[in-house]
Amino acid sequence: MVDRVILVCTIVVAAVYFYATTLIPSLEIGDPLGPKAFPRLIGVALLIAAAMLALEMWKERGQAAAKGAGGAPFDPAVLKVLAVVAIWIGIYYAALEGLGYIVATSAFLFPLMAWFNRGKWLANALSAVVFAAMTYWLFVALEVRLPRGVLPF
Repeated sequence: MVDRVILVCTIVVAAVYFYATTLIPSLEIGDPLGPKAFPRLIGVALLIAAAMLALEMWKERGQAAAKGAGGAPFDPAVLKVLAVVAIWIGIYYAALEGLGYIVATSAFLFPLMAWFNRGKWLANALSAVVFAAMTYWLFVALEVRLPRGVLPF
């Protein structure tokens, strides 16, 4: 049931997002793609993620039907993890401006990766830092301003 809600929400968000990209004004000069390319790419990624979730749900339904298994729609342990992750996102949002994108994103990702990918401390730490640094570089190259925070660059 939870997967179905997430699937529907993802499709609705993608549809609203695609509609919002049509409201972005086109430029008469400059890049022919204009400012709509990156938002549309995000919308396509949302739809691909929704399709992958639908495929996973379809496979699990077939496996559950073969086993004859049914489960509780909301597992308390899952709800607890979701609540902790939601609180962690709030802390990340609050710390983003003060710490800066690279430090805050690395500090946000590392504990989550350590929880969901246990025992691989070095891989988790490197992934968190490299992801934060590479996305910062990408956004700076795209001339998107991100909070610098405590780092000098």
